[in-house]
Amino acid sequence: GHLSVTRVMASAAAYCKPRPRNLPAFGRLVECCLVWHQMPMLRIFFLALAVAAPPSLPRQLDAAAVMPVVDAAVDSSFASWLAAYRTSALKRGVSPAALDAALSGLEPSPRVVELDRAQPGDSSNAPVRFDAYLARRLDAARISGGSDAALRMSERLAAIEVSTGVPARIVLGIWGMETNYGAITGNFDIARSIATLAWDGRRRDLFIKELDAVVTIVDRGLASRSMLRGSWAGAMGQPQFLPSSYLAYAADGDGDGRADIWTSKADTIASIANYLAKHGWQRGVPWGLPVTLPVQFNRDAITNPEKPKTCIKPFERHSRWLPAGEWKRMGVVGSTPLPSDATPMTLVEPDGPGQGAYLTTANYRAIMDYNCSNFYALSVALLGDAVALAPR
Repeated sequence: GHLSVTRVMASAAAYCKPRPRNLPAFGRLVECCLVWHQMPMLRIFFLALAVAAPPSLPRQLDAAAVMPVVDAAVDSSFASWLAAYRTSALKRGVSPAALDAALSGLEPSPRVVELDRAQPGDSSNAPVRFDAYLARRLDAARISGGSDAALRMSERLAAIEVSTGVPARIVLGIWGMETNYGAITGNFDIARSIATLAWDGRRRDLFIKELDAVVTIVDRGLASRSMLRGSWAGAMGQPQFLPSSYLAYAADGDGDGRADIWTSKADTIASIANYLAKHGWQRGVPWGLPVTLPVQFNRDAITNPEKPKTCIKPFERHSRWLPAGEWKRMGVVGSTPLPSDATPMTLVEPDGPGQGAYLTTANYRAIMDYNCSNFYALSVALLGDAVALAPR
């Protein structure tokens, strides 16, 4: 008769005595059968079975079986969240066609979740110094690239400064720091990235707002879904605008009736200047300058009595506002002449007391509105200064 595998193994177990050696189950059976001289065909069967099915196979099969269950659970969670978002958007008056155009085929991005969770939180105490940060960003290639862009686009930049008050050097500083003048913009699917971040929940309210903006951009025909490419965190195009910033500040710089921050350099620089102008840039006022403090400088006299409510850690590095003339009287010396005596300025020491200082104006705060970081804002301003001084 025909024996099943189970019956054969049971027969073998009945004939074999237990062994003290620490062998896998298949190994024990094979060892047993090799001395089972009366049943050569059974011996051959077990040898073949041992080769075809090594002891690790059950574990491999278990892992393969579990993985699709995890993926399916993630997909199900995301699909449920997206359905709830869609229902909420419909109640807010968003059309089904707009939602279909912007969100069809979306899946969560594990890579975006991984990158987001790797970001340091507000409590990060990583010992990064500003001079090390600046050295990686303010290099000869970036300065040269800004100088070339200034030369190629001099007329447009001059026209933008006339209309907005924002100097070319600051526009170029932001453009250079954000994407190296459009060379590195990111290739993530913005709708997928933002939907993933909204679903994952760490900053849900922010990214639901940004997903609303994605739907609006596509619905209005301002950009197609396929055009919306950028960083994993949702910043788009050459100026790295979030979708809501695109809707609020993107500008048509070349007169073609569209604000194309992905491929149009003219639209990019016009959009950056428009953003700063609408965040309080003051015409004719510099951003600030590096300064040297006297040896016995009294920092207690300049401590800001008001605690910041937003952008807390960066603003904790800022002193109280004092007129430029008062800073002069306190013995502060600028790398270039300070602005008019009445100009309000704050002292910023990005690495703490005694490790490099800058006096900054309200226009420095406008740069911080673009990215609330002293390291970023100082890098933008110093790059702009370097580009302005570079030979043409």
